[in-house]
Amino acid sequence: MIHMAEHASGTDQDLSPIRFEDGTLHLLDQRRLPGEENWLTLASVDQVARAITDLVVRGAPAIGIAAAFGTVIAARQRGNDFSAWRADLERLNQSRPTAVNLAWATERMRRAAETLGRLDDTALEAEARTIHAEDIAANRAMAQAGSALFEAGSGILTHCNTGALATGGIGTALGVIVAGHRAGRIARIFADETRPWLQGSRLTAWELARQNIPFKVVIEGAAASLMASGQVQWVVTGADRIAANGDVANKIGTCSLAVIARHYGARVMVVAPTSTIDPHMASGEGIAIEQRDPSEIWRAAGLEQVPAGFDAWNPVFDITPATLVDFIVTENGVHRPPYDFRN
Repeated sequence: MIHMAEHASGTDQDLSPIRFEDGTLHLLDQRRLPGEENWLTLASVDQVARAITDLVVRGAPAIGIAAAFGTVIAARQRGNDFSAWRADLERLNQSRPTAVNLAWATERMRRAAETLGRLDDTALEAEARTIHAEDIAANRAMAQAGSALFEAGSGILTHCNTGALATGGIGTALGVIVAGHRAGRIARIFADETRPWLQGSRLTAWELARQNIPFKVVIEGAAASLMASGQVQWVVTGADRIAANGDVANKIGTCSLAVIARHYGARVMVVAPTSTIDPHMASGEGIAIEQRDPSEIWRAAGLEQVPAGFDAWNPVFDITPATLVDFIVTENGVHRPPYDFRN
């Protein structure tokens, strides 16, 4: 059963949406932010998979970390039944198919179990905590490398949410932006509202406000006018999967921003850990784009039921061609075109 409980606001450095305690996974329900800060307690792999599908937790790195802990819960329940446990891993993989971090994390947990030769939930928990710790360190490295690229007085436009809520640490793209602000290089921050679930105006705004960093929310239709005004020098986003050639799958609307940025002379920076890179995916053409229920669009507009005769196309991600991306920042540093992330 999923339990809800009020949780007091943490410090500016304690925004992590993921906690694993006493064999259960605790997730900050991001669907309820910024109005309520409620935590869900998940005690089964089915609950973890459903929470990922239902966007309780979102952001590619955070999804991977949550899935890693989900495999620990599954191992505890399966005893030493490897076949059933592998089926649990596949159930987790299918909960959000586009974000490669999820499959990367479950594959790493599978290899750890097979190396042990048994489903040792204590050892697997240690591996999942290592994945979490590595993401925290990667976030810090990316923040340092990416923020160093900004010129003093830069204006930044970001899309979706890529901060602590989407990762295990301080964030990917938002971590870079926060570091740039604290270094005095950023004069203006704009958060794209990000339709249909408004991750920018709900989650990114919530994170920045908690850290007392000034920002403005803009509707997505204002992006071209904003860049034409000269207030934006950088578009900075995260990624859910990066192909070997540098094509980027990210929240729907990212490609539009990259096209507009190229027209108005703004640069595009993508920030993501190496676990987001899929070296076996030659280009973005091969990336499966998750399609969600069209009724989500109407629910996001405040309608409980889809009006008669209405329909919608609801892809969650789009592909930004590598030719529109000026920099890709990982924990290994700054990558410049032409990109080649093959093994």
